[in-house]
Amino acid sequence: MLEMKVPSPGESISEVEIAEWLVADGDYVEKDQTIAEVDSDKATLELPAEAAGIITLKAEEGDTVNVGQVVCLIDTSAEAPEKKEAPKEEKKEAPAKEVKEEKKETKKEEAPATESKDSYAKGTASPAASKIMKENNVSSNKVSGTGKDGRITKQDVVDAMAAGFNAESTSGWGGTRDKTPKKMSMLRRKVAERLVAVKSETAMLTTFNEVDMKPIMDLRTKYKKAFADHHEVNLGFMSFFTKAVTEALNLFPSVNAQIDGKEMIMHDYADIGIAVSSPKGLMVPVVRNAEQMTLAEIEAEIKRLAIKARDGKITPDEMTGGTFTITNGGVFGSMMSTPIINPPQSAILGMHNIVERPVAIDGKVEIRPMMYLALSYDHRIIDGKESVSFLVKVKEMLENPERMIFGGKDPIQVLLGL
Repeated sequence: MLEMKVPSPGESISEVEIAEWLVADGDYVEKDQTIAEVDSDKATLELPAEAAGIITLKAEEGDTVNVGQVVCLIDTSAEAPEKKEAPKEEKKEAPAKEVKEEKKETKKEEAPATESKDSYAKGTASPAASKIMKENNVSSNKVSGTGKDGRITKQDVVDAMAAGFNAESTSGWGGTRDKTPKKMSMLRRKVAERLVAVKSETAMLTTFNEVDMKPIMDLRTKYKKAFADHHEVNLGFMSFFTKAVTEALNLFPSVNAQIDGKEMIMHDYADIGIAVSSPKGLMVPVVRNAEQMTLAEIEAEIKRLAIKARDGKITPDEMTGGTFTITNGGVFGSMMSTPIINPPQSAILGMHNIVERPVAIDGKVEIRPMMYLALSYDHRIIDGKESVSFLVKVKEMLENPERMIFGGKDPIQVLLGL
């Protein structure tokens, strides 16, 4: 009998929470099969089976367990069940039976006949999937289960929601006075603690500016296809902002610093955290040494990290150690906000939505695509002059992309690496 213990997700993590069991008690599992998802205070991780055999669960979903604690047993002496051929035979027989029924009965009468031969688990949602469905008013008959015996997994619900529903698939809310308690995940609890700590332990201020996005938008329109063909990655706004930020951080190093007791830690590099939305909530993967990257390298790395965050496969190491953060509330329609510093960092840049507004250009009123920028910073380590100057420098480089580099016959093409 093999005892499976919770592995250490990373340094400083002593406990995790069982987010979802992907197998049932008594199931036969294969070696390296993902049997559970566990939440730490930094990320969601997958737990693979260490051997093949029949599994016995020793912890429930939602339980908090210590690193090194036994969460399940695997009977490695058990033989694999000989049930793999049964589904194939049922699939072959089903069409033939359905054809006969079609001649005798209507299509509406086929569904019950088919369902009666399926496993009782078909269409049953796992606890995690059920929770997401309830939160979003999604009915189980609109989600196809891909789990064992047709069970509906959390990913099935996420995929179905991403694909979209007809109006009839969701029901309106209201009409009752029900209250439903919902346990906060370990990740959400940790985020809450950190945000409260920022408010109480830092002297946080926010300064604002606006940027004319026309130069960047014109540049993207002109080089978008060539960039994608050459680098096999799309040209987005985030790479321009990341590049502008790294250049500004070089000029104002205190914005890239952090406080450690009575010392100010300066960084000779820029590890930029990029806030991304995931099914588990807001996550901030880090682009390492962004100051040395080209736009194409930045775009490729952001895409890689965003996909891992969305799929719940990002590691704690990929979300720790950032020196500065960029968050983009504009993708959700935010016009202006005061982003909260991501500790132990000292500053964060907030991007917002792009809105066409009348502005004065050379004494004339023109309609330009404008974006508000917000820089929240810790006044204990960053003076007002530095914060304002930093944000102005970011604005200048975005409105004049050629300023992000020095020299070159064609600055724009050198910047894009074409």
